[in-house]
Amino acid sequence: MSRNKTSYLALMLSTLTLLVTVVGCGGSSSAPAPEASEETASSTATSERQSVAFVTNQIADFWNIAKAGCEDAQKDFNIDVDVRMPSEATAVEQKRIVEDLLTSGVQGIAISPVDADNQVDFMNETAKKVSLITHDSDAPGTDRLMYIGMDNYRAGRMCGRLAKMALPDGGNVMLFIGRLEQDNSKYRRQGVIDELLDREAEPGRFDDDPEQVIKGEKYTILGTYTDQGKEDVAQRKAADAINAFPELNAMVGLFEYNPKAIYQALKQAGKLGEIKLVGFDENDVTLQAIKDGDCIGTVVQNPYQYGYKSVEVLSKLLAGDTSVIPASKEIDIPARMVVTQETLDTLSAEDQESAEEVDTFWADLKAKKGG
Repeated sequence: MSRNKTSYLALMLSTLTLLVTVVGCGGSSSAPAPEASEETASSTATSERQSVAFVTNQIADFWNIAKAGCEDAQKDFNIDVDVRMPSEATAVEQKRIVEDLLTSGVQGIAISPVDADNQVDFMNETAKKVSLITHDSDAPGTDRLMYIGMDNYRAGRMCGRLAKMALPDGGNVMLFIGRLEQDNSKYRRQGVIDELLDREAEPGRFDDDPEQVIKGEKYTILGTYTDQGKEDVAQRKAADAINAFPELNAMVGLFEYNPKAIYQALKQAGKLGEIKLVGFDENDVTLQAIKDGDCIGTVVQNPYQYGYKSVEVLSKLLAGDTSVIPASKEIDIPARMVVTQETLDTLSAEDQESAEEVDTFWADLKAKKGG
């Protein structure tokens, strides 16, 4: 064999050796990768973390507290949680968010329905695909598995008792709330009215017309202003009420941002203290107003527990534990009054049991929020 042929064969052998070495060390190859066995695929699928979602009815600081509860539960129950707050407080936006979540593969959803009566079909379709529960505001006419939250009618009556403390001799009251389509809004407002008019408790009714003046022996409800979840609209309507009703004695804000909006309107009008303010929920402005004596008190929910318990319940349902659903299909997280110590000492024995001093409550709230 000639030297040229020998050199050529040596070169070819060297090239083949190099190719074998590259492929063996993980280099690219046109040969298809071997398929994973059924056992391997099953192991991979079961090792994936489960995921759930917590959907609110709008953006508000109230929901940031709930988000903190979700995040703590996420760690405690080893589950991924996606917290979604609609940029617009509409049923259309909630539906868009839920459809996006279903596409992403979440296995459970906790939602606060914006308009339960008109979301029945949407919620029932969602309940066919994932474990669905409600929080904050219920939708009992749907296929949701259960509700987590407070008794809004009872909380409304608590708020009415604060209004009575603010106006012990009676007076004219205006109510402010985001919207009346929500289940919680209807009952909360009705609770205030029934308490002011000294009616017997009827938790299932909400038939007083928001457009009409409602007169009682001592108290008159001049009307109910709604703002569709928009704080700037809430403040403008509070200012309108101050100007339109010179006989106004008290203003009651029933959504988290309402007392703040009322406070700002009263401050601008120079009416702080002259027109009494009664709050709902735990906005920082509301809590500071209580400390300063510009707000008689507020009735608070427990949004942290709304978030935490929702994630806990969904995680257990996904594990096959249906015992977390009580026979009533409700987990009650009671409302509380937040007032100054001076006011707390004057409350009835019943209300004192569910009342908290503002500084103690606020310190605990800041700790939960990580502040």
